[in-house]
Amino acid sequence: MNWTNGLSAHKAIILVGPTAVGKTELSLQLAEQLGGEVVSSDSRQVYRYMSIGTAKPTRDELLRVPHHFIDIRDPNQFYSAGEYGREARACVRELFERNTVPIVTGGSGFYIQALVDGLFAPQMSDPDVKEKWRQRIREQGQEAVLEALRKVDPKSAERLHPNDMQRVVRALEIYDLTGKPISEYRKGDEKPCEFEPVFIGLQRDRKLLYDRINLRVDLMIQEGLLDEVRDLEKKGWGPELNALKTVGYQEVYDHFDGKLEFDEMIRLIKRNSRRYAKRQLTWFRKDQRIHWLDLEQLDVNSALENILEIWDAS
Repeated sequence: MNWTNGLSAHKAIILVGPTAVGKTELSLQLAEQLGGEVVSSDSRQVYRYMSIGTAKPTRDELLRVPHHFIDIRDPNQFYSAGEYGREARACVRELFERNTVPIVTGGSGFYIQALVDGLFAPQMSDPDVKEKWRQRIREQGQEAVLEALRKVDPKSAERLHPNDMQRVVRALEIYDLTGKPISEYRKGDEKPCEFEPVFIGLQRDRKLLYDRINLRVDLMIQEGLLDEVRDLEKKGWGPELNALKTVGYQEVYDHFDGKLEFDEMIRLIKRNSRRYAKRQLTWFRKDQRIHWLDLEQLDVNSALENILEIWDAS
């Protein structure tokens, strides 16, 4: 197959939606139906030893269909949306060369953007990343955050006024999202992907989605989320790591530190997971390319049929 010719014939399914909506089972069935492989676009499932709290596919599911970008880094290793975008494009290219359909699935909007559209520094913003650095300023002071910038982007740290925390946070945000200093970005550095993305969005009635999220959290606790976090602690990995600054882990660390009672920990995991799902939906609903399917109106087989019709028509 000549990758440089006939690129419009190369299509990849981009299956998106909020946490707990039901992406995993549909991605598996789509891969089996189309002879494809799953390309995960989940920013936390890339990390090893974080299986329960990130709702990774089970061992049986991973054996059922080949998956990419699951368990590729340790939690103390930095991994950005920019790195993912470059590596995922190479992965998709390799799948096309094997006549295999990529089924990209996940809820990380920046990972999807990096893969499909590329990342342009002027357009990038993530309130969660910003808040992480603002919280660091509140807890550790401006100098600690400025020192963090010096380590990853010394040119920006030298150029910016030490009291200009807004721009310092912005530079750190860009580095967190892309793995590159903001000074290295120029308009046009990143180009859109060279394949046709077929976007499918999954949604449910909000109350029913929230019920599914609450149930998932209860199951995570039953399956051993607290033991998973204890194992991370034994390896020397704590809540200060970027990988572990995420819902389900921060609350358990706070429980271990005596900041939260057990019942309050569970309540906050559920609440914060619901808030995360709301942010995911807000992100994806801005994208007019997405064909939305309501999984309260369709069973799995009907949803699969709808997706295959969209795939054939695209």
